[in-house]
Amino acid sequence: MELTSILFTILLSFVLSAILGPIFIPVLRRMKFGQQIRDDGPQAHLKKQGTPTMGGIIIILALTVAYYRFAPEQNVQFYILIIAAVGYGFVGFLDDYIKIVFKRSLGLTAKQKLFGQLLISIIVCYLLYTIGHSTEISIPIINIAFDLQWFYYVFVILLMLGISNAVNFTDGLDGLLSGTSAIAFGAYSIIAVMLMNEEVAFFSAAMIGAVLGFLVYNAHPAKVFMGDTGSLGIGGGLAAVAILTKTEILLFLIGIVFIVEVLSVIIQVASFKTRGKRVFKMSPIHHHFELTGWSEWKIVVVFWLVGLIFAALGLFIHEGL
Repeated sequence: MELTSILFTILLSFVLSAILGPIFIPVLRRMKFGQQIRDDGPQAHLKKQGTPTMGGIIIILALTVAYYRFAPEQNVQFYILIIAAVGYGFVGFLDDYIKIVFKRSLGLTAKQKLFGQLLISIIVCYLLYTIGHSTEISIPIINIAFDLQWFYYVFVILLMLGISNAVNFTDGLDGLLSGTSAIAFGAYSIIAVMLMNEEVAFFSAAMIGAVLGFLVYNAHPAKVFMGDTGSLGIGGGLAAVAILTKTEILLFLIGIVFIVEVLSVIIQVASFKTRGKRVFKMSPIHHHFELTGWSEWKIVVVFWLVGLIFAALGLFIHEGL
């Protein structure tokens, strides 16, 4: 596997994403595809009202073109990765489009969004089955493996649904998801190189470049938001690389920021429904820190550092195994 080609994949994807920004942002603004800000959210976010969203289109396009250009071959793993990222991204696109064009704050209904995500996940499961993908899962550190057999595909569906929505919850501050996802895919590109899995290595590289190129316009103060188009696409792709590298459980460590974000929402809802009390000032947890007085940039940098530390820990554990 040529590391030079992987670096060129990152570079091409970054350049494409950076070039597409000035093209798409004015178009999104002219089409009035602006972000709707929740009234019950942090007051500082009200000034972001109208900022162009659906910028995830930039990420998906840059990812797809760069990966298609440098992918060693278009085998089943290639299609699994593309279907996971682009498919979930399309579900997010429909959600964003309905929110903006039809002025529906919730976009797709919960059932509609779940149906779309389930459909993509089932297709991925079928493709995994056709290549005889292992149905074992390994628990890091204690090095114990379990063969889930047919239940593995249920696990895959739940993993894809859970991770994509966890990533989606993380997209709430300028640059937060762009940076944390670049770190997570950086870890997976290294893991894929170690495993000699070229498809995952090049896909992860393409995603790194795409989100970093997008970060040029998404860093505080953001000129564009990725919307569900980007966040669901990133989440679907992240779950797919974990599945194909057989590091499904390790993903919970490498993607710790995403896990904490979704857990904060679950804890908040459960606490309010059972005790009538909130654990956090607001969830997801990045909003809690905002309401305690942290600046948006401070929260983003701290979360990036946490993501980097746990991604490094995940790599250390994987290399040790």
